[in-house]
Amino acid sequence: MGKENKNYSVLARQVFENKPYAIVPIRHSDRTVIMKWRNEQIYHLRQNKPLTPEDQNKYFDTVVAQGFTEKAPKQILFSYLKNEECIGYGGLVHINWIDKNAEISFIMDTSLEQNHFQYHWQSYLSLIEKVAFKELGLHKIYVYAFDLRPHLYLALETAGYFKDARLADHCFFNGEYKDVVIYSKIKA
Repeated sequence: MGKENKNYSVLARQVFENKPYAIVPIRHSDRTVIMKWRNEQIYHLRQNKPLTPEDQNKYFDTVVAQGFTEKAPKQILFSYLKNEECIGYGGLVHINWIDKNAEISFIMDTSLEQNHFQYHWQSYLSLIEKVAFKELGLHKIYVYAFDLRPHLYLALETAGYFKDARLADHCFFNGEYKDVVIYSKIKA
């Protein structure tokens, strides 16, 4: 199998959909557009410098590739699609297989953020919850967010997440300390 269309060995099911949206194991062909979005949205990511094509290729060829075959990967990443076109990506990261929890990661095409932020966050959450709770049997999933985008909290609360913690002055951003807010959901 080439670099495209890999499957996660830890998942019995690979595609999760709510047409016209779906998440599929992260596609190698989406790496360039994902890099572009990450660089455009670096302000809210745990990324300290813009990515280069070399950085992105190395990450996909090592970290991402390794996750497909591991029995207990640290992360499971997906391309978020609308009718087969990648419009975002994310996954479950910092997976703790002992305590059965994971952090949710998600970014969308920067051009969608202003007018479709809530919609795509809620769409994505409904899909990633199927992976976390039904497929992997996790107990808890959470979003770890720098306190920079209050509109994110509305999307999370609407999807049934609760404010689990606020870590005061937890990250240094643009010359000042910012809080980190954690929103969680526990398997029903």
